[in-house]
Amino acid sequence: MKDIDLVSGDVIDVALALHRELGPGLLESVYETIPAGKLTQLGYSVQRQLPVDIQYEGLLFQSAFRVDLLIDARLLVEIKSVDLLNIAHTKQLLTYLRLMKQPVGLLLNFGAPTLKDGIRRVVNNYSPSASPRLRVNQS
Repeated sequence: MKDIDLVSGDVIDVALALHRELGPGLLESVYETIPAGKLTQLGYSVQRQLPVDIQYEGLLFQSAFRVDLLIDARLLVEIKSVDLLNIAHTKQLLTYLRLMKQPVGLLLNFGAPTLKDGIRRVVNNYSPSASPRLRVNQS
């Protein structure tokens, strides 16, 4: 199984190439479909619009939310196509990570003029490689 940071790197490489080729302004579904196909070609297991259940106080809420992409059953990718990311987008991904007990997620905003400005790496109690400055859930 590939290191999660290598998987993240491949996802970012695919996203950067896509953004360079097609540019900003398309629907999120386009920016979800194409990377899913490219990552599958690279040998990754990719699930799109994965429904996730939530259990709360003994109650089960089926399909409470959907993850845009789940790569190799461990990297969540949330895709946006907005002018600017805001803190709510980051909190959304962090909540998904916590509920799914996953360590790392990528927030990719294809609406930004350059994708470099639209990439956020979000961690859920995962420490090996990211600088503390890049973590949203610092203690």
